[in-house]
Amino acid sequence: MKKKAHGVMMQFFEWYLPADHSFWQRLIDGEAAALAASGFTALWLPPATKGAFGDQGVGYAVYDKYDLGEFDQKGSVPTKYGTKSQYVKAVTAAKKAGLDVYADIVLNHMIGADGYEELTATEYAGNNRTLPVSGEETIKAWTVFSFPGRKGKYSDFVWDSSCFDGVDWDDDRKKSAVYLLKGHGWQDEVDAENGNYDYLMGADIDFDQQKVIDELTSWGKWYVKTTKVTGFRLDAVKHIKADFYRNWLPAMREAMGSPDAFAVGEYWNPDVNALSNYLSEVDGEMDLFDVPLHMNLNRISCDGEHTDLRQVFDGSLVQRDSCHAVTFVDNHDTQPGQALSSFVSTWFKPHAYCLLLLREEGYPCVFYGDYYGIPHDNIAPMKETIDKLLTIRHKKMSGARHDYFYDAHGIGWTNEGGFAVVLSTKYDQSVQMYIGKQFADKTFVDALGNRTEEVVIDADGNGTFTARDGFASVWTEK
Repeated sequence: MKKKAHGVMMQFFEWYLPADHSFWQRLIDGEAAALAASGFTALWLPPATKGAFGDQGVGYAVYDKYDLGEFDQKGSVPTKYGTKSQYVKAVTAAKKAGLDVYADIVLNHMIGADGYEELTATEYAGNNRTLPVSGEETIKAWTVFSFPGRKGKYSDFVWDSSCFDGVDWDDDRKKSAVYLLKGHGWQDEVDAENGNYDYLMGADIDFDQQKVIDELTSWGKWYVKTTKVTGFRLDAVKHIKADFYRNWLPAMREAMGSPDAFAVGEYWNPDVNALSNYLSEVDGEMDLFDVPLHMNLNRISCDGEHTDLRQVFDGSLVQRDSCHAVTFVDNHDTQPGQALSSFVSTWFKPHAYCLLLLREEGYPCVFYGDYYGIPHDNIAPMKETIDKLLTIRHKKMSGARHDYFYDAHGIGWTNEGGFAVVLSTKYDQSVQMYIGKQFADKTFVDALGNRTEEVVIDADGNGTFTARDGFASVWTEK
């Protein structure tokens, strides 16, 4: 799939952005051009569809996929981020700046129904979806989505219980549980967590229904032609049968006129074998986020003294299949307060971004909350550091790499394009590394400013590079 050389994606949002409808406008007013100038090559934008919480929702509680901030539904016309017109203009502004634009597509579930149905269902154990814990019973389920505010514009399709396989709420008993609707079954080719992890939340879309597949395909074609996005970030793919994406993604690429348009799926599992299996099941139609690598980074950041930094890539997707790995430090789900909270500690963030941005393998994704900060949690921005690493990536990452994973608390590498990296999790570190005879007698300094001394390269192309206890240093020519 298409990726720019040394490309870097930004996840351009975090969970606690203000709900002031101004977010798309930021890109229009110059932020897209500024990000491109900093070295980013693509943006992953937040979900643009109207959610159950109107302009207060982040976008994952999907209500109406055709409402991109155009209709008065769920208490507002705009979404949290702005209007449909602004969204389309923001995509245009980003593309004009030279950025690819990836839409966040949420197809697993729908929330905020317009009506309910009396249905026959069976309750299943929450931690084992293969185990029924009741016989058939009648429940009141919110499964009718008629979108009265849209009045059939773009599509007159009405979603009802025939389109969903499960729900998590019986409004008659006011009971929360996992219910399988009669006439449906849990899908295969999904993650094996909880026995079968088809069901996640809300009204769970049944991808065994042809009319559902047809409607989602029609919607997808409308979406890409309306917005002109260049690729996708696909939410919660571990809960959706792989067969759907094997067919849906080629149809979207055909509609886009781009047979190699990029797509990355969120398959949240720290076991690289699960990721590899899913990549096989979807026939390589998408990349996947490297969750195992994120968990390694989090673990080292939380207990650096008792972990081996040399093993940072062990069990990761980028180690096994770098061509299909999107690497990341954190995201909106791992930031503090969220369901998958596993935030990489602040002291280790520069190390983590060196590992992503100053090595060739994988497709790195920078988190908005790291770049701009997260005021909600008093987390400071790392823009200055990340911008420096982006500059080095684009200007100097052009030669052979030499790895020196020499100590449990210190690793380093050089790139003959002109930089050396040393990372410390404990103790001051010092390591002699080869950077190239072309730099003989040249002076190198720490671009991150954590060391004040200078390093002079010897006649054989070697230099003794250092890092302070617990810090990262990136050495470039003075």
